[in-house]
Amino acid sequence: MAAVDALDDLLRDPAFRRGVCLDHLLPGREAAYADVPGLPAVLAAVLRSRGVERLYIHQAEAFAAVAAGQDVVVVTPTASGKTLCYNLPVLARVLERPEARALYLFPTKALAQDQLAELAELNRALPPGGGLIRAHTYDGDTPPNARLAIREAGHVVVTNPDMLHAAILPHHTKWLKLFQNLEYVVIDELHAYRGVFGSHLGNVVRRLRRICAFYGSNPTFILASATIANPGELAERILERPVRVIDRSGAPAAPRRLVFYNPPVVNAELGLRRSSLLESQRVALGLLRGGAQTIVFGRSRLQVEVLLSYLKEALSTRPTGWPGNPAGGRGDAVRGYRGGYLPLERREIERGLRAGDVRCVVATNALELGVDIGQMQAAVLCGYPGSIASTWQQLGRAGRRDEPSVGVLVCSSNPVDQFLARHPEYFLEGSPEHGLVDPDNLLVLLGHLQASLFEVPFADGEDFGRAASGELLALLEEEGFAHHAGGRWFWTADAFPAAEVSLRSVLAENVVIVDTSIPEGRLGSGARVIGEMDQFAAQTLLHDQAIYLHEGAQYHVDRLDWDEKKAYVRPVDVDYYT
Repeated sequence: MAAVDALDDLLRDPAFRRGVCLDHLLPGREAAYADVPGLPAVLAAVLRSRGVERLYIHQAEAFAAVAAGQDVVVVTPTASGKTLCYNLPVLARVLERPEARALYLFPTKALAQDQLAELAELNRALPPGGGLIRAHTYDGDTPPNARLAIREAGHVVVTNPDMLHAAILPHHTKWLKLFQNLEYVVIDELHAYRGVFGSHLGNVVRRLRRICAFYGSNPTFILASATIANPGELAERILERPVRVIDRSGAPAAPRRLVFYNPPVVNAELGLRRSSLLESQRVALGLLRGGAQTIVFGRSRLQVEVLLSYLKEALSTRPTGWPGNPAGGRGDAVRGYRGGYLPLERREIERGLRAGDVRCVVATNALELGVDIGQMQAAVLCGYPGSIASTWQQLGRAGRRDEPSVGVLVCSSNPVDQFLARHPEYFLEGSPEHGLVDPDNLLVLLGHLQASLFEVPFADGEDFGRAASGELLALLEEEGFAHHAGGRWFWTADAFPAAEVSLRSVLAENVVIVDTSIPEGRLGSGARVIGEMDQFAAQTLLHDQAIYLHEGAQYHVDRLDWDEKKAYVRPVDVDYYT
């Protein structure tokens, strides 16, 4: 009850109470269980050893559907046990047929690492002594000497769409055992694949299915998603075949208190209100004071860093042992989390959240997806995230225990935020947004058609989406990329087509941020890499003379070297940022 009690303390302030435009209690729900016919006894024993006596109805339904060879998409709230919906069928099949293989796709490396840890725990619990299921991540951080072993012996290959697109499919001959025995493909966080990214994924799936057919396999697809308006339609557009929707959750949920707070007006003529950053800081401090572990979402990297600085400064004046600052006045209990932090730094923050050492994390939507961050008790949103689906997803990061949780949306002066403040029923009664993709967009499809031709020759009349593939292949022949002979089309150019296609439509290279303040020889190189940033953002945040914020600390950008893709920075203590 810590979060609820802390919120009630905030509401005792008349000024704060006047700004509350919604105070709504979302009721809890009881768990709904179902028996699972056909679940191997060894897996049932493993689940019991982990305290899982029965499966929720959506887990049981997913297991039965996948066992019957149906493609499924599981759409249930955050922390409802979607992971078991795909892990159980995969593990059951591998135990039955050790040659079986599965491919797991996650949109981020952090999610992939989370799922690998979950699979490792299940594996260790298998008799005798674990080690029966071999699961490995295959991404840009995988050491070269481990890649051969993964290709040869990995039952479960955990990767991301980018790696599948650029490193696995073009080199499918090295993955013979995977594609010959591929029985399951898992795509988690389906709601993240919308727009251009989702359109690219649809074409990657087309290429994957062509290669599977070439090797004689036809995998079942298991998809998982947070709540969106059209999960079945989105799944079928990406897979291009019927998909069964499982959207009746059996997981229990504790009550959740939802509050919309509109800061007071400070300039009536301009319609400006008190800073949502300062008000979010105030709310977060109140929740921390009450002992609630809290996550605060900002809408941009800069907003996250500024809010993090404010919170750390406020905590630095608190006495040792204060509930929100158990570290003793140093502000260590509050951390940031966003794109650009180094992977090891992010894993450290995630571990601190799970252990409870980190009492508050200020994050961008990088933590909106299902990375395991433990049992948060309160969520504060600094401004409306831009969609109903994202708002529910961010609010859902708190409330994973049986105790009630709190979610607070602090509205900004933005017109959309003010609309929600005046009409909160729009949010409560409105449907989440639709996920829309267009894999047949020619600008997207053509690059993948070339990549697929590089991978496996096309037969005359073979389709690739709804486009007239014969005409496109003839066009590629005119350009010198393809050749037609014996009723088939072959790739003839020296170019590597997958390398020219970015799934996320961003520049391939990041700018590395180097701290030059460490004396020469201290780390062997005389400098320390503290983060990275995409080239688009670097132009505005890492230009010469900029003040860059990282984990609430200020760094002066001495030089941005575009040729080397490096920004050289040093710590400073100034009263401004850029």
